[in-house]
Amino acid sequence: MALTDTFAKQVKHGGAAAGEKHSDGGGLFLLVKSSGKYWRLAYRFAGKQKTLALGVYPTISLADARRKREAARKLLANDLDPATAKREEKQATEAAAANTFEAVARDWLIKSAASRGESTRTKVTTWLEKDVFPFLGKLPISTIAPRDVLTVLRKIEGRGAIDSAHRIKQTCGQIFRFAVAAGMAERDVTADLRGALAAVPSGHFPAITEPKQAGALMRSIFEYDGHPYTVAALKLTPLVFVRPGELRTAEWVEIDLDAAEWRIPGAKMKMKADHIVPLSTQAVAVLREIHPLTGHGQYVFPSLRTGERPMSENTVNAALRGMGYSQEVHTAHGFRAMARTIMDEVMGERVDLIEHQLAHAVKDTNGRAYNRTAHLPARRDMMQRWADYLDKLRNGADVIQFKAA
Repeated sequence: MALTDTFAKQVKHGGAAAGEKHSDGGGLFLLVKSSGKYWRLAYRFAGKQKTLALGVYPTISLADARRKREAARKLLANDLDPATAKREEKQATEAAAANTFEAVARDWLIKSAASRGESTRTKVTTWLEKDVFPFLGKLPISTIAPRDVLTVLRKIEGRGAIDSAHRIKQTCGQIFRFAVAAGMAERDVTADLRGALAAVPSGHFPAITEPKQAGALMRSIFEYDGHPYTVAALKLTPLVFVRPGELRTAEWVEIDLDAAEWRIPGAKMKMKADHIVPLSTQAVAVLREIHPLTGHGQYVFPSLRTGERPMSENTVNAALRGMGYSQEVHTAHGFRAMARTIMDEVMGERVDLIEHQLAHAVKDTNGRAYNRTAHLPARRDMMQRWADYLDKLRNGADVIQFKAA
């Protein structure tokens, strides 16, 4: 006679040490013991009598137990042992739980390390730790869907790092393909995201964004033997990362060396708003060095031909060409991208502070534009960290990630 929910709920242990069996038919029975009520399935496979555990009542209801019985019977009809199938399913579940995205990614980082330079390894690790692991790291890689990855990429895209979003997508794709080869995932789900991200804006100025290459660039700048005005402009450009036109038209009246501050009037700015550039100790040193030569005039970097006009817009770029950096590799404007990329992706600086310092439009949570003095102390500290980091790169120190305090 088939069991009922009421019976399963009310039946009590009768005292037998081995418990009492109550059959539901088809080999399914409820084993009632002093410790609880257990669903079991009796069946024969390969000529042997076997028993399969289906769960504990009431966690597994009568209806649940019957569904498990039917599933087992289908396996038997196909000459498969339900106990073996259950064990394999458990092992697969445990393997999936162990093969999280972060675990697989870190294994991939180790096994593919030889194919990347140290600075690239640092950058890729930083991307993953900062932008991906917090959201996907604990998920079994076999369970991650395209939408999960897209959600992460949208967050990166949303802060304006469109190029980074594309590169992180490529990195995730490499990790998924590594997992597929190792039997930990079925496919590379990033393949479904083609066209899902905004295109990288055209007109980007060529820029060096790898720390190791940036260190080589800084060494070239400090070894450059040119006109003192040009040397000073070259040294200052990466420290302040203003637009080339803002640098070459800098006036001494705008700069307060004692306060370590450069206040650029809105008339000179692309966004037509006054802009404050906190000056690191390194930037102040460059300006104090050039001051005896140009401090008597209007411009910090006057024309090499006449002090009545600012430096030519081609001067810094021409110096870079003379140092061996073609216009396809790095430009004067590229120092902005170099700072933006390394400070965000390697140093872990706050993106809003970087955007402020680049004089990009930044709004608060109410959609209002910040004023020019917003977060000035924090920006001042950030600019000093950046200058110190450039010194480390120039001196050939190991390129390692560190987070802003």
